[in-house]
Amino acid sequence: MDAMHNPEAETLERKLLVERQLEGLRRTLARVRANSAYRARLGDVAPEEICSLEEWRRLPFLTKEALRDGYPYGLACAPREAFRRVHMSSGTTGNPILNPYTPGDIAQWAEVMARCYRAAGVTAEDIIQVTPSFGLFTGGFGFHYGAEAIGAMVIPIGGGRTLLQLKLMRELRATVLAAIATYPLRLIEVAREERFDLRSLALRVGIFGSEPWSDELRARIEQALGIKTFDLIGMTETGGPGMGIDCRARAGIHVWEDHYYVEVIDPRGGAPVPDGSEGELVVTTLTREGLPLVRYRTHDLTRVVSRDRCACGRTHLRIDRLRGRTDDMVIYRGVNFYPRQVEELLLRHAGVGPEYQIVLETAEGAERMTVLVEVEPGLDPGTGERIRRELQDLLGLAPDLRWLGPGEIPRREGKAQRVLDTRPR
Repeated sequence: MDAMHNPEAETLERKLLVERQLEGLRRTLARVRANSAYRARLGDVAPEEICSLEEWRRLPFLTKEALRDGYPYGLACAPREAFRRVHMSSGTTGNPILNPYTPGDIAQWAEVMARCYRAAGVTAEDIIQVTPSFGLFTGGFGFHYGAEAIGAMVIPIGGGRTLLQLKLMRELRATVLAAIATYPLRLIEVAREERFDLRSLALRVGIFGSEPWSDELRARIEQALGIKTFDLIGMTETGGPGMGIDCRARAGIHVWEDHYYVEVIDPRGGAPVPDGSEGELVVTTLTREGLPLVRYRTHDLTRVVSRDRCACGRTHLRIDRLRGRTDDMVIYRGVNFYPRQVEELLLRHAGVGPEYQIVLETAEGAERMTVLVEVEPGLDPGTGERIRRELQDLLGLAPDLRWLGPGEIPRREGKAQRVLDTRPR
């Protein structure tokens, strides 16, 4: 059994865990009903009427659009004077989603992040380099609070300055790298450009999240940095990173069920899907105070892997690694696919780099798809034809492939831009 931050909570028997969830659901419903706008959305369901998890499905879904329409405090469920912090999403397609935090919310965030660190084998003896930014984005602060909760040392460098990141890792002997999932690619790239010896680092663990990343990309990062990686989930709406993480058994991502109740539904009709079937992740928060969520549709695609006790000893359910988002789906000539499917296929080939971009455009009245791929010098000439054939078999598509040298695809701070769609709407 693995060492844990909160063994009593993390190993609750299923019956007790369900009882604790029901208590949390009733508490959350009572809290949100105190907000007239939230109550109007939910109807007249009273907390005492929720006697089973199935009855929770009587309540309507909460959407991203509803949270944006409530900007800034329309759906907040605590008085303004109770707030100590706000974080928010980027708001690139409308109002941002603003999440106000009470002292209780900050303590809850530290608790779940501490559990995530311990699930990844991180202890008070570790030195954690936090590379996500500190600001309205939740990433940096979440990693920081969790590290303090387990008593580890923090290097709070934040985003960017990649060569400095590498130097500090080496000089301060950082053992844990906390990052957006694709940032390790930038570290590896700069190390190659600057002839920085990655073997001089003391890193042993990487905790990455904020965007879907494939098993193939995970293997490349682990091999280049000589680390064991862990997949962290969470978002601004749920309070930031820390909702769950995979453990060293790598048998799915543990969701901390005493803090979050999750469902997996059919994205089209909203009906629940059986365990093992893929669908959209829906989250209800059980312990958040400033902005509780009731059946929030995340758009993330996953499935329930197991509700049984894991080899690590934890009893909280496990979901599959996030495969993509319903709103990330690409539709090209009537075919639906996700960028991660293309990434998985590309990275199975030697000499093909992890940086790629799917370009969709209209030329001479017809749609065209080009996959830009960075490759190493001396790539096997037959690789392109093999990739084209595999894309045809997988997606029924035959896009143009264009090889680029290392570094030719533009980089940007934050999440990688995998799709560039210039087609008229």
